[in-house]
Amino acid sequence: MKKKLFTTVCLALSSILMSYAQLPQTILKDMNGRTVQTDTLNNGGKPFIIDFFATWCKPCNRELDAIAEVYDEWREDTGVKIYAVSIDQAQNINKVKPLVDNHGWEYDVLLDPNSDFKRALGIQMIPYVLIVDGHGKIVYKHNGYTDGAETELIEKVRELIK
Repeated sequence: MKKKLFTTVCLALSSILMSYAQLPQTILKDMNGRTVQTDTLNNGGKPFIIDFFATWCKPCNRELDAIAEVYDEWREDTGVKIYAVSIDQAQNINKVKPLVDNHGWEYDVLLDPNSDFKRALGIQMIPYVLIVDGHGKIVYKHNGYTDGAETELIEKVRELIK
């Protein structure tokens, strides 16, 4: 019984510590070809969201479209910023900008063609969303998308800024 309790406590602590991890250091490019170091992503002391997607991922596109509809309101209300990270491979990277432009997404879009950032975070499936607090710590993770999930996302951001 003690061993089971100890294991449970260790797993819980590990989960808590992992959920407050810093962003790993990888190098990405933005859509203009500028280099971006992932461990320096920030929003001037305010929370930000990192949303992993791919051009071919329908749930990813639905999620980013749903957020786009309320993004202006979110920014005004909370000051939150969104980094959308494409994991499209190098041969498909040329599809990202037309998709972003066609959908009218106003996010900072980063390109992760080798999945270095995705892998460093241990992400297996997309869509995958992280919320990072104003101090650069990962405080929330969510995998997958169902209609309306963006409401929970902004509520988590609001909790951070209280």
